[in-house]
Amino acid sequence: MVTTAHSAGPQPVKATIRAYQVGFGDCFLLRFDYSDNSARHILIDFGSTGMPKNDPKADMKRVADDIAQQCGGKLDIVVATHRHADHISGFATSDNGDGPGDVIRALKPDRVLQPWTEAPEAPENWAGPADAAAAKKAFDTRIASLESMHAIAESVVRRLDSEKGFNAQWPFADRLRFLGEDNIKNLSAVKNLMTMAGDETRNVYLFHGCDVDLDEILPNIKVHVLGPPTLQQSQSIKKYAKTSSDYWLRASPLVALGADAAVARQSDSKLFPQLSKEEMFRKSRLPSEMRWVAERVDNAEADQLLGIVTALDDAVNNTSLILLFEAGTRKLLFPGDAQLENWNYALQSGMAELLDDVDFYKVGHHGSLNATPKAMWNRFNKRNEEQTPDRLKTVMSTMAGKHGGKKGAPTEVPRMPLVDELKAQSELHNTQDLEPGDLCEIIVIDLT
Repeated sequence: MVTTAHSAGPQPVKATIRAYQVGFGDCFLLRFDYSDNSARHILIDFGSTGMPKNDPKADMKRVADDIAQQCGGKLDIVVATHRHADHISGFATSDNGDGPGDVIRALKPDRVLQPWTEAPEAPENWAGPADAAAAKKAFDTRIASLESMHAIAESVVRRLDSEKGFNAQWPFADRLRFLGEDNIKNLSAVKNLMTMAGDETRNVYLFHGCDVDLDEILPNIKVHVLGPPTLQQSQSIKKYAKTSSDYWLRASPLVALGADAAVARQSDSKLFPQLSKEEMFRKSRLPSEMRWVAERVDNAEADQLLGIVTALDDAVNNTSLILLFEAGTRKLLFPGDAQLENWNYALQSGMAELLDDVDFYKVGHHGSLNATPKAMWNRFNKRNEEQTPDRLKTVMSTMAGKHGGKKGAPTEVPRMPLVDELKAQSELHNTQDLEPGDLCEIIVIDLT
């Protein structure tokens, strides 16, 4: 049980999580009710790469309008765990000022929290801040960085759409399109996030173990930052393990994602005909965590494309914020899309014991095989098969059939062995189980 030392002032007494139905994406509104009848509201991610097709009313503007209503016109904090489209696309604004991002911007959050890798200026060979105040602000530099990084993803989508696209029989074309579109630039969303708090000092870039002071906004709630580590702390987020005992595999340890390496060569044509090598891979303009990817791309053949884009996707996932909210007697864990390499540093640190009595877990990466490491899951001592009052609550925002699972590889999202475990050992709430027209799943947690 949590033994938080309370200071003077109102105490958090209830948490309400609204898990919005955004298809393949994440959008959570976290509300803390206080003993003085006040409330605080935190929006954690706001994106989608595919709204549910069985609900003609489903769109991000409808979700944004409901968020505005639920928080009474004022957000306290916005969290963007990482830059993938399925987590930030909704923050995009529109020319007529009526886009979903415009609605969220009008709620005037007091803080915007992002991982350290989103700091607007990333000098050459930057390994991350020594402390949170070390992140510099230079918007123009960040725009150039985004342009270079996302040129890979844009070229992938153009190649798929062109007459010289891949053979229609190629079994991984759909997956390549998904990864390309998810990594394509979200410039409007990024710019909105960087300025919506009104003052650049209100944008905070976080990393493992940093001390984030939110007491004025969230009285008597402690926010622990478990990830991502900086490259000074660990090089792990630059790597990706194709298989691991921590993954949700069945008896046969098939190589996750590695099955794609056997794809036959599709073409001898230039991989990215639209852009020069210098335009695409100018490493001095790439974000620090992406520069290593450029070296893989320089000499790439067409049959290596899927592996390259997968590597890019994995690297961005591993920059996800992992936030643990400690409020009253409860702990709520939101890890974005953090994969094993991001988690490993937290699990080997002195902060790992914070996970032992977690009460609520937002399932990582829409239920993929490698974002809920068994070493982390096994620490949750409130897992059980009984309907006890303190049983672990879990929520998964996902849409089956959108990503993975080709040619027998154990990569479908959500990964069924994990889903089976979540159902057996926790109170699972799953957005894909909502009825057409239902806007969100609501989970209420007593904090007293």
